[in-house]
Amino acid sequence: MNKLRLILGDQLNTKHSWYKQKDENTIYLMAEMRQETDYVKHHIQKIVAFFLSMRNFATALEKAGHQVVYFNISNQENLHDLEKIITKVIADKSIEKLEYQLPDEFRLDQQLKNICKNLQIESEAFDTEHFYTSRTELTEFFEGKKLLLMENFYRMMRKKHHVLVNNEKPLGGKWNYDHSNRNKYKGEVPIPEPLVFSKEVSKIISEIEKADVRTFGEIDTNNFPWPTSRKESLSLLNYFCEKGLKYFGDYQDALYSKDSFLFHSRLSFAMNSKMISPKEVVDAVIDYFIKNQDIIDISQVEGFVRQILGWREYVRGIYWKEMPEYSKMNTLENHNKLPEFYWTGKTKMKCMQHAISQSLTEAYAHHIQRLMIIGNFSLLTQMHPDEVDAWYLGVYIDAIEWVEMPNTRGMSQYADGGIIATKPYVSSGSYINKMSNYCGDCQYNVKEKLGAKACPFNSLYWNFLDDKKDHFQNNQRMNMMLALLNKMKPEELANIKEKAMHIMENLDDY
Repeated sequence: MNKLRLILGDQLNTKHSWYKQKDENTIYLMAEMRQETDYVKHHIQKIVAFFLSMRNFATALEKAGHQVVYFNISNQENLHDLEKIITKVIADKSIEKLEYQLPDEFRLDQQLKNICKNLQIESEAFDTEHFYTSRTELTEFFEGKKLLLMENFYRMMRKKHHVLVNNEKPLGGKWNYDHSNRNKYKGEVPIPEPLVFSKEVSKIISEIEKADVRTFGEIDTNNFPWPTSRKESLSLLNYFCEKGLKYFGDYQDALYSKDSFLFHSRLSFAMNSKMISPKEVVDAVIDYFIKNQDIIDISQVEGFVRQILGWREYVRGIYWKEMPEYSKMNTLENHNKLPEFYWTGKTKMKCMQHAISQSLTEAYAHHIQRLMIIGNFSLLTQMHPDEVDAWYLGVYIDAIEWVEMPNTRGMSQYADGGIIATKPYVSSGSYINKMSNYCGDCQYNVKEKLGAKACPFNSLYWNFLDDKKDHFQNNQRMNMMLALLNKMKPEELANIKEKAMHIMENLDDY
């Protein structure tokens, strides 16, 4: 039987059981499609990273003796639509069966189901063999429960997979060291130089431009820094263990204007494209910790493991539990549009200037920059979650909808009404000042609510609480802030709301 096996751009798992045996009757299909470059406007580094990684993966398959049909972006025979490409190759190669790995995006999952219905040949779907969990495991775990608490899921995962546990008790005596993971970075220890994989990418950029793919963001054509092969991904993992792990937990929430990466691993693109697996990452980190317990504290390791084994698997489970309705949720009824400075970084707010400019330059920002700077501002200015979703999905190199949407629409924008977050993650300028060095040289005063020099986050914060108080009146975690709001003098609140309205109506002037 002649079989066609489809490999999507985020399914670059060389350890998949598909590749254990070579079969002259099996053809692997990969394609760089306008369908995928155009459904949202992407950062140029994101498209380059995926295309390079896909090409490297296809080359590795061919060297291992597998047959590969590959359509690059400039191929004249590339139809740029998944169904048309599959139909063409089935006809050209006399294919009798289509096989594919389950997509991690709902839209592709639906598209492939429809394609298979229209085919006149047999089809079969396979697991990607990447995640710790199945699509439905979280749904089954929380069946009958009202609150989908990540901590409960995380502890189950630790026990089930025997990660940092001893006789089902947490190693070190605590399940969660989050309170030890909130230090402000003040230069106490040196930040490691980021490991980069210098590649000349002008040729592939030229192909993308000739194909008229619309992109945004910056790229260094002579020094592309991201891993685009399994070998490079493993090198980055080892580098993180040796250079970043020792201080990761302490400073994982820290914001620092003089460095883009601090002690973060930058492994998310390698994992989300499946060049390496979460289990490989967790196992490597724990193995390094066990061998170096004299210099690495359990709080550093647990803080990292929680992001992979806990949060990453959790948001994927939420995505498949709640889609497709999740993509339309707008519980707080926010409708504003993104200002122009989200595409330029040109704003006088130092924290937003730094976080957005870094995102445009690096196609990367760590989770607190995404959540408590850009996400916080987006929510305080009541931007439509569709607008915020599209920007986050396009700008970050690791953004694939299954992980981006729950983090953005749910955790960041509270558009899901509390499915993920038990309260909205909003703050005034005081939190940003506490966790960063942004405020020191900002032209706005972080301690002022009113006046031309007042930090915009301050009036926006109190205005948001007042505008949305009906949504939070039964939320116990919001009681303290709503009580402070209620104590505010009517005249002061009116002035704050007037200031906030001026900011929201003139965002590109701030």
